[in-house]
Amino acid sequence: MRLRLIGFLLACLSFGCLLGDASNAAESVIGQKVQSFALPNAYGKEVSLDDFTDRKCVAIVFLGTECPLVKLYGPRLNDLQAKFGEDGLQVIGVNSNKQDSLTEVAAYVHRHEITFPMLKDKGNVVADAMGAQRTPEVFLVDADRVVRYHGRIDDQYGVGYSRDKKTHSDLAIAVKALLAGDEIAQPETEAVGCHIGRVKKIAETGEVTFSKHIAPIFHARCVSCHREGEIAPFTLTSYEDVLGWEDTILEVIDDNRMPPWSANPDHGEFANDARLSAEERSLIEQWVDGGMPEGDPNDLPALPKFTAGWQIGEPDQVIQMRDKPFTVPAEGVLDYQRFVVDPGWTEDKFVVACEARPQNRSVVHHILVFVIPPNGKRVDLQKVLVGYAPGSTPLELNDGIAIHVQAGSKLLFEMHYTPNGTVQEDLSYIGVKFTQRENVAKELKGAVAINTRFRIPPGEANHVVTAAKGVNSDKKLLSMTPHMHLRGKAFRYVARFPDGTEEILLDVPRYDFNWQIKYILKEPRLIPKGTSIHCRAVFDNSEYNLSNPDPSKTVGWGEQSWDEMMIGFMDYVDAD
Repeated sequence: MRLRLIGFLLACLSFGCLLGDASNAAESVIGQKVQSFALPNAYGKEVSLDDFTDRKCVAIVFLGTECPLVKLYGPRLNDLQAKFGEDGLQVIGVNSNKQDSLTEVAAYVHRHEITFPMLKDKGNVVADAMGAQRTPEVFLVDADRVVRYHGRIDDQYGVGYSRDKKTHSDLAIAVKALLAGDEIAQPETEAVGCHIGRVKKIAETGEVTFSKHIAPIFHARCVSCHREGEIAPFTLTSYEDVLGWEDTILEVIDDNRMPPWSANPDHGEFANDARLSAEERSLIEQWVDGGMPEGDPNDLPALPKFTAGWQIGEPDQVIQMRDKPFTVPAEGVLDYQRFVVDPGWTEDKFVVACEARPQNRSVVHHILVFVIPPNGKRVDLQKVLVGYAPGSTPLELNDGIAIHVQAGSKLLFEMHYTPNGTVQEDLSYIGVKFTQRENVAKELKGAVAINTRFRIPPGEANHVVTAAKGVNSDKKLLSMTPHMHLRGKAFRYVARFPDGTEEILLDVPRYDFNWQIKYILKEPRLIPKGTSIHCRAVFDNSEYNLSNPDPSKTVGWGEQSWDEMMIGFMDYVDAD
């Protein structure tokens, strides 16, 4: 048993219990009574549970300030209070995170226009006594302060998935039944979200310290996204930033959700492999179990220097995605946004560098910029000019290599936005650098193994779709990018060589639509003439796929995320 779990249980025992005799969060809390508590609100004024004795029911919801799900559900709790407040409901938010100060709680209240009391549980006394583990997590109590419902708010958002809309409003259904005096049909659901950042009762006994061992790992692997102004939900740039997130960090590492990387390590070596090494994982675990000592601040390495301006240098041309900013709503699932731009290229262009820059990094998940050939209405899937995802690098070509774009071509910006709880605006753009035709020795080209004629039956959990691309001259393969939508489950590239042998070039056993990763080979792979590259995609159209918009529908090819695609993108140059 981990020391952090022992510390948590000791904390529960030392603080006593507000939930009757319950001190074990694994046991059901339904039917147990919550004793009164008093905590300061976001502005320091004390608020007690006894202040709401006139209420027929109270939803005690554990929240944080930076958890992505809390940012989305805060406004939804406002709506719940507005809908049922006159009938006798009171929502109370409780922040037990040690990493969230009163100032940050007040900022969360202001930013999300929270209308219900938001209280600060310093030392996580109430969270420990009630057995709360996550943010958000709901305890709905009746007029006698007995727990009648415990779990999630609804099923729209979860860890690693977002539905187009909720299919079951668990908390609202429970409130309605309780106010009507009816039995709650489903009194307990699983709460999903971030771990509550607890004050650990663990002595700092470990030899692994943040300054000497952990900070270098986070600097190398995490802070490119987990820093101020980037899309990650919280920062990891200092010791104080990390405290309180340790359990969440361990969970996403153990589940291989972070850093984002889905390639099977048994096949291929990649220049942009983001995985933590076994030693790095072990050090982080030892540090948490050892009480998370800071160590000597003199051992702390300097933060990496991130380029504030263009990483490719001053571009020859800057191209915006549209004339005016696009408004990103506060919540919900926003489908791909596509904007066609005429860059005004009246002569052929030879691109040697291109960089996509999100204007609002807090909501831009990724950018893809395709070329639309002259007089064409559709994009050329074999010509992706540039892409952006958190932590990615721009396109920079050397050794006489360039991308050839015909005169009169237009550009398609494909934008993937992630709402973060407040209405935002974005006007992303790219910068491009050119060279003259006489300087170009080779063209960077794209190829696709694609299948548009498939039908995925409803409820099918392992539907296989295949496609192949023949190679008519010797090539050097540089990268591969599998592409599917919300039902994508797995993807594999296999080269079948002229001599009859086969090689797995890339295997992605757990495809994640949220991360459109380009897998860049560490060394270009020679693909001889006569080879065929076979792509195998597996789709999960069952109810067990939590991202599935509708498991009852037959699904085919389409541009929107509720449709599907099956594309194996490849970048290559002609061999010498």
